[in-house]
Amino acid sequence: MTVTHSTWTIGELASATDLSVKTVRYYSDSGLLPETGRSMGGHRRYDADALERLRLILRLRALDMPIATISRVVNGELSLAELVAGELDQVQSRLSRLRWQQATLQALDGCSETERLRRLDVLARVQRLPDAHRDLLRIWEDTLPRTLPDRLVSAVVAGAVPDPPCEPTPETALAYAELHVLAAHPGIRGYYAAPHARDAASLYEGLIDACDLAYEAVAEGLAPQPGEALDTFAGACARGRGEEDSPGFRASLAAVLGRAVPLFSRYWRNVATVTGSSDPTDGATHVWCVAALSASVPARW
Repeated sequence: MTVTHSTWTIGELASATDLSVKTVRYYSDSGLLPETGRSMGGHRRYDADALERLRLILRLRALDMPIATISRVVNGELSLAELVAGELDQVQSRLSRLRWQQATLQALDGCSETERLRRLDVLARVQRLPDAHRDLLRIWEDTLPRTLPDRLVSAVVAGAVPDPPCEPTPETALAYAELHVLAAHPGIRGYYAAPHARDAASLYEGLIDACDLAYEAVAEGLAPQPGEALDTFAGACARGRGEEDSPGFRASLAAVLGRAVPLFSRYWRNVATVTGSSDPTDGATHVWCVAALSASVPARW
């Protein structure tokens, strides 16, 4: 319609927008549609822009925007572009929470009551994802030796703490939750704290080098075997403890590390499940080195 009015009454605005007079009055009383004056009879009058302003209000209400937010837009405190960007972020956040909740419920479905209770205990720990991720980071940062340089802490944590899956499935949601349980396990914490190491930095530096050397063998599915990766691994452990790398040392080390491998392996399998990557994890290469160490120890030891 062509607008020729210089001012509008509530009734005219209501008629032009198919609203009730009561609704238009509500928007006016809420400050969304300020009046420009009163007629001789005391009736409210609105300026020529009132109709477009009212139509904008209706379009935003159709998107379920709250009155407070609409008020900021029509009063020029918030641009329409800013509103859209902010609302889109909130919708994406809600969708992420819903996807995670769906994956959680699916993980609790179709299993025995005993397993369902166990999974419920595990999954309940990660329903507030930003907080849960920070908690996992904090566990690892608190576990690693205090003397470890920041660059080594960052290298270990980057591999050990994956981001929550963006498109969670029951399997990845459960695996991510399991990481929180396992990271807090005394066996894992004791392993990575390296309490017997005299030089934690040298130990971790060497272990990272050994894992890099083992990467191709693990990727190709080769059986654990002697070689540069094993020698680097054993040498790092010996230097870290202030001992000589000898057959006796390797035998005692294999006995100690072998006991931790099942728990350790479980953690890193969950990391692989969460990331969905087929590339060897840092843990997989580490386990390969431990297995190579065990295989190299003569039976007499």
